[in-house]
Amino acid sequence: MDSNHARTRPSRTATGWRLLRGRRLSSWGEVWRLLASLVLSWLLLSLTIWVMPGVSAAARLDVLVAAAVLGVLTAVLRPLVTSLALVVGWVGVLVASVFAEALLFYGALTLAPGITVDGFWDAFWASWLFSLLVNVANWLVSAGDDTAFLSNLLRQTQHVRAAATPTTVPGVVFVQIDGLSAPLLQWALRSGDLPTLSRWVRSGTHTPRTWHVQLPSTTPASQAGLLHGASGEIPAFRWYEKEAGRLLVANHPRDAQVIQERLTDGHGLLADDGASISNIFSGDASTTLLTMSAVSDRAVRHGPSRGYATYFINPYGLSRSLVLSVGEMVKERHQGRRQRRRSVEPRIDRHGSYVLLRAVTNVLLRDVNAALIVEQMMAGRSSIYCDFTDYDEIAHHAGPTRPESLASLAGLDHLIGVLETAAEQAPRPYQFVVLSDHGQSQGATFRQRHGQTLEELVRDLLAGREGTVTAATGVGETAGPANTLLSSVGQEKGLTAKAVRRATRERSVGDEVHLEDSSSSVETAAGAGPQGKGDVVVIASGNLAMVWLTRFPGRMTLEQLDAEHPGLVAALVSHPGIGYVVVRSERHGDLVLGRDGTRFLDEDRVEGRDPLAPFGEKAVREVRRHARLAHVGDLVVNSPLYPGTDEVAAYEELVGNHGGLGGWQTEGVLVHPAAWPLDQDVPLEGADAVHHQLVQWLRGLGHRARLEEPAAVSRGVPPGPTSTP
Repeated sequence: MDSNHARTRPSRTATGWRLLRGRRLSSWGEVWRLLASLVLSWLLLSLTIWVMPGVSAAARLDVLVAAAVLGVLTAVLRPLVTSLALVVGWVGVLVASVFAEALLFYGALTLAPGITVDGFWDAFWASWLFSLLVNVANWLVSAGDDTAFLSNLLRQTQHVRAAATPTTVPGVVFVQIDGLSAPLLQWALRSGDLPTLSRWVRSGTHTPRTWHVQLPSTTPASQAGLLHGASGEIPAFRWYEKEAGRLLVANHPRDAQVIQERLTDGHGLLADDGASISNIFSGDASTTLLTMSAVSDRAVRHGPSRGYATYFINPYGLSRSLVLSVGEMVKERHQGRRQRRRSVEPRIDRHGSYVLLRAVTNVLLRDVNAALIVEQMMAGRSSIYCDFTDYDEIAHHAGPTRPESLASLAGLDHLIGVLETAAEQAPRPYQFVVLSDHGQSQGATFRQRHGQTLEELVRDLLAGREGTVTAATGVGETAGPANTLLSSVGQEKGLTAKAVRRATRERSVGDEVHLEDSSSSVETAAGAGPQGKGDVVVIASGNLAMVWLTRFPGRMTLEQLDAEHPGLVAALVSHPGIGYVVVRSERHGDLVLGRDGTRFLDEDRVEGRDPLAPFGEKAVREVRRHARLAHVGDLVVNSPLYPGTDEVAAYEELVGNHGGLGGWQTEGVLVHPAAWPLDQDVPLEGADAVHHQLVQWLRGLGHRARLEEPAAVSRGVPPGPTSTP
């Protein structure tokens, strides 16, 4: 970090970290910290013994001795317990996370004089109550920040840092805030709601930029570009491939592995000793953690890393996440009722499994990701890329600019600040880049506006004709990270993996868990491929949808569609919930059909009113590019852009959405160190261009020297920064 950055950092955070990190008694401050911790443990242990039946103490001094013994046993034995758990695998980690603290607690109470315990299960429940009380007390003392939690993670990763080789070559931490649009970031920076990012920008250490997100504006396509420079391989969040007769869903691990093989050339963004955390694709990283494309790869070890084990076995890990997860679910119920009570529009129902999914993404996975980033920084990885889906998840259901969505964004900003300070303990300096994969647009859904789904509309238009209509328009994107975690465990051998597979068997395909997704119905109905009699597949990605007639090989033309299903295309084009339809003509090439006119993409002319005019000057180029991608639908449908509000209508039941054109969904974010020069010859148009810029910056820092990159050389991309920022 440069000196200007260090001078502008708030002293409270730095002071708190200095007081909390490490176990060595290197100063009187450390002595007082341990004494304060002992006193707090004594008070909470006294409360636990007073509340819990089956545990009693003869005198208060006996409780103080028990608290001291518990601290010693925890410090000495927990590393050993963690190592033993890792030998067993996921089952060992999960069993240790539940029972390790209870065993240490039982041992401390048994060894301490004057303490009586009726049995192990009394100590078990008492240990959980004690852990919960400790987490609540730490939250109150620290005003709700994560300083105590992450400082403990630093202590737990001291062995990792000790094994790392120090270097002065800066590493880079890429933090992806899923779904954050550039206009919203600018507003939040000006309002002061993002103190960390605002400090970076106002002090001049970082520069915020907007990059244009190409069609489709989805996480899989953008990450394929950002991590591999190959966004053109992905036409949507999910799509149907006629040749193979199958549906591909990018956040299903087995499908992600298939797509990954199409993307990789061995020179991805993270190819030089990088770590991929909670992403869809790996970026060719040597270390992949919670990465979807690696879950189904049998060549990749799926057992937990020490970072997972440290988090779950740590008393500040699992019990802390449970407390905060319950609080998150209570908040969600309150905020959903508040929207209904205030008649906020647009809105959707926020109930069912989403309440739990919000707790998983906004608490559990955020904490796990933070723990894994700290572990990889302490190991000295040259680059780390992590996708945080917290904001995107809440914005989908509440709306991109709603208070709960902004609160999630503020929480991520705080976490970035904590990671920034934690990086000071790493064996190499780290620079931070914050970016998004796309933005989000808002609007009432297609079903809310017109009383039926797009699938139902197509079925009505085909009424009485041969064939079936199947659809994948569920909100499976929101469950992707949870799918990955559960699938990682399910791939393992042993009792835990069997239990996960059994508990989720109705939502599983093989060893994979598919929560909140209707895609499996498409795979069943359309799995027969081109021979399927008259099947029609409708798939939505936000306000972009595609339609395939699986009976016909290849992409059907307008003339074939009119012959097979007269009036279908015309009815879709005239529907008020459809802004334009893209179809291929035998005579004119790719066409964009609107209610009042036609855009001839290949002939570069317009008849009547241009249907792409409302979507901006880049729309023609984007739609033309997308229409030429492999595996696009026979029909590509985009919702209207509603004047006055710049809202769109999702073909899924999501009030905040992305995937097509319209609104803020195509305005991505890139916040980078100001000293890193931007390549003016390669404008930030599309994720592939951002990838090449990131690669150049890594080269300028001294990375990737061992990699041969003929593709980058052939593009004539100039070198990156020549000095260390």
